[in-house]
Amino acid sequence: MDTMLKSSPQTQQRSNHNGQETRFWSSGFGMKMEAITPFLGKYRPFMGRCCQTCTPKSWESLFHRSIMDLGFCNVILVKEENTRFRGWLVRRLCYFLWSLEQHIPTSSDASQKIMENTGVQSLLSGRVPGGAGEGQAPDLVMKEVQRILGYIQATLSPVLLRLFSWALLWFLNRLFLNVQLHKGQMKMVHKAAQEGSPLVFLSTHKSLLDGFLLPFVLFSQGLGVVRVALDPRTCSPALRALLKKLGGLFLPPEANLSLDSSDGILARAVVRADLAPLGLWTGALAVFRKLYNCWGCNRRACVRVHLAQPFSLQEYTINARSCWDSRQTLEHLLQPIVLGECSVVPDTEKEQEWTPSTGLLLTLKEEDQLLVRRLSRHVLSASVASSAVMSTAIMATLLLLKHQKGVVLSQLLGEFSWLTEETLLRGFDVGFSGQLRCLAQHTLSLLKAQVVLLRVHQGDLVVVPRPGPGLTYLARLSKELLPTFLSEAVGACAVRGLLAGRVPPEGPWELQGIELLSQNELYRQILMLLHLLPQDLLLPQPCQSSYCYCQEVLDRLIQCGLLVAEETPGSRPACDTGRQHLSAKLLWKPSGDFTDSESDDFEELGGRCFRLSQQSRCPDFFLFLCRLLSPILKAFAQAAAFLHLGQLPDSEVSYSEQLFQFLQDCAQEEGIFECADPNLAISAIWTFKDLGVLQQMPSPTGPQLHLSPTFASRDNQDKLEQFIRQFICS
Repeated sequence: MDTMLKSSPQTQQRSNHNGQETRFWSSGFGMKMEAITPFLGKYRPFMGRCCQTCTPKSWESLFHRSIMDLGFCNVILVKEENTRFRGWLVRRLCYFLWSLEQHIPTSSDASQKIMENTGVQSLLSGRVPGGAGEGQAPDLVMKEVQRILGYIQATLSPVLLRLFSWALLWFLNRLFLNVQLHKGQMKMVHKAAQEGSPLVFLSTHKSLLDGFLLPFVLFSQGLGVVRVALDPRTCSPALRALLKKLGGLFLPPEANLSLDSSDGILARAVVRADLAPLGLWTGALAVFRKLYNCWGCNRRACVRVHLAQPFSLQEYTINARSCWDSRQTLEHLLQPIVLGECSVVPDTEKEQEWTPSTGLLLTLKEEDQLLVRRLSRHVLSASVASSAVMSTAIMATLLLLKHQKGVVLSQLLGEFSWLTEETLLRGFDVGFSGQLRCLAQHTLSLLKAQVVLLRVHQGDLVVVPRPGPGLTYLARLSKELLPTFLSEAVGACAVRGLLAGRVPPEGPWELQGIELLSQNELYRQILMLLHLLPQDLLLPQPCQSSYCYCQEVLDRLIQCGLLVAEETPGSRPACDTGRQHLSAKLLWKPSGDFTDSESDDFEELGGRCFRLSQQSRCPDFFLFLCRLLSPILKAFAQAAAFLHLGQLPDSEVSYSEQLFQFLQDCAQEEGIFECADPNLAISAIWTFKDLGVLQQMPSPTGPQLHLSPTFASRDNQDKLEQFIRQFICS
């Protein structure tokens, strides 16, 4: 075979290679034309619905019934028809005329609203320390409030807003082919806006473009100007004055003082009373600088803005508190099992909250802090679920997990089509469509820095991932596909851990399929893996118990055909629903006594057994699912092996740099480049802190990480590494 795509300093040679590539792609590889559509059947899937447990009324009332068949609109496509005028001059000035017709809400009396706020009134009446009752006159406090408010915001300038909107529309049309927005998602937002309550938008910041793209989309759809609070130190006074006219909010310096200081109490009260919905108009200038280098690029991309289903925050705060239950730290839940001191997983939830403790969050009560943290998990879970899977994520997953040594392109195209269909079958949306051959060509062109195309004499191409750091980039892209198969991946790794002590790890699939796997054993193994994996990866609903998650994992393994129910010898068939199903204890109970109902048979249901399916496709699919979690599990195992090599005590930042360097060294030696990620190093350190492996102690130079006495011995460190490695499939 010879290299088909390779760099050349001469333009003519590069043109010849491009011509050869075009002719080869157009030949079709001897395959029939196949179209990839972003839906199965008639409708495309919708994800990102709000929680039915915590917000049942919003689930029902704010959902648009025809959301699946409403389609998309291009929000930057402004023509003559989008204005009230017609003519050749209008066609040339349609952007400007469109910006003049956009509705800008009138400025409300913010000073009066802030003065009526409960927190500010408490300061004026002297009911809290630092208020007017401690020597400050009410009129002086009123002037101070007005001064702080003047620093925070200014009256919106309609002229500047319209001028900025016109310039932004012109810029977006030269940067993108289109900006897609789902009509059904937008209709749900409009329906929520009609309720009369203020809207709060939370962005996951997946791109630098969010800074000006999201506010433009919301403004163009008639939702008004979005505001955001910013740090004044990031802008000059002149720029700050301009951005405040465009809707920016700036925190006063005294609002960031320590909580025990009385100097900033008034500023913090004012900030809590005008703090507005999240928006990022003010990120436009920074993004312009970031995109300056790409300005001369001829290729324009398409963008899609995803909106999850809105929900009532008031309804959530009422219902969410009823879902709270007892929780234990990871150290109490998992450490005894890791050390071999216990074999039973406690029947309680894991306490693991990694939400940053900002100043405003710490001012809340402990119960309210927990409410905010769990709300953030709900929102993040919905935002991840509503995001479409891109073609680069599917291609990167196939190359990283199945074909690191290379694959024939015709086979890769078939697997690309298969994985796209599996993604749609699980209710996730994809952000691409078109002919399979064209999609593959475009996707591989986007990954040209990470792959090599080799031409073979039989008229096909071989796609080979570039060894080295390119695999790290492919691993980051493959994370986008992980939420789609997360339940099955957790279940497959749990089955792998259950079989690790019974059959050889590299044993044939037929030998592994002989083993009976009881439901109780599977539950225990899945629970241990759920406790080990960080919650920012799993993104479980805070109102969902771990045992419900276990049952969901088990159901997914059965649905995808990996597990098959097995009738144990001498047991009653599962399909037998006759009268003999009732136990003797139920037969003598008086009528109306439903205390036990059918719970007497719970142990019998828990005794169900399963075998691995012997279908021909199952071994490859099982290995594929296990490898989805391999990067994080291998990084955790390497972090456990690094415990006796790292220099401790040390700060968390410095120790994470040590661990990241160790992951890079291991990648060079073992070729596991997908683990050489600084985010995985940080995640491993946080998990080890929760597990009680690392302890954070105060010191004159700041908090320092220490190795706990329990894991100071090499024997316990090895137990931790072996506990993690049982879930890894090579």
